[in-house]
Amino acid sequence: MELFGLPIETIYLYALIISGSLIILYLFFGDIVEGIGEAAGFLNPVLILAFITFMSAAGFILEYLTSINSLIIALIAAGIALLLDILLNVFVLIPMSSAEESLAYTEDSLRGRVGLVILPIPRDGFGEVLIESYSGRISKTAASIDNNEIEEGQKVLVVETKSGAVIVMKHENL
Repeated sequence: MELFGLPIETIYLYALIISGSLIILYLFFGDIVEGIGEAAGFLNPVLILAFITFMSAAGFILEYLTSINSLIIALIAAGIALLLDILLNVFVLIPMSSAEESLAYTEDSLRGRVGLVILPIPRDGFGEVLIESYSGRISKTAASIDNNEIEEGQKVLVVETKSGAVIVMKHENL
């Protein structure tokens, strides 16, 4: 079958090359078009490009290896692409988007947390504090708020953050 004066295999191959190239460009410049996915909801650019790539790859392979009617091949390729797109979304994209949010923390979110001194904090110097949370452990450079020495193993309370370090004071259990 021919479309636009070209064999259908050539059109599938062109679509595969172009959509594959756009996916690679999206990896590098994805932040620029990220707003499109937010505004459109279900029209995620990754899913659209993946659908086109899967459909053109399946269509090219089926056209090359079988002698089935091209319209039926296009429908089969669309079905395969839809199935692979759903699997990509459910098993890769959705878990990645929720994992990305749960591992992030801000400097301000450390205030008020209790940590454990793992490297002693000397007078007028810096040590290290280990702060545990649901998403893992955070190790931060620490200084004492009143410039007193805090020994290893002491529990401390994070008062503030300054220049990537946390300012702490001894924590008293009540």
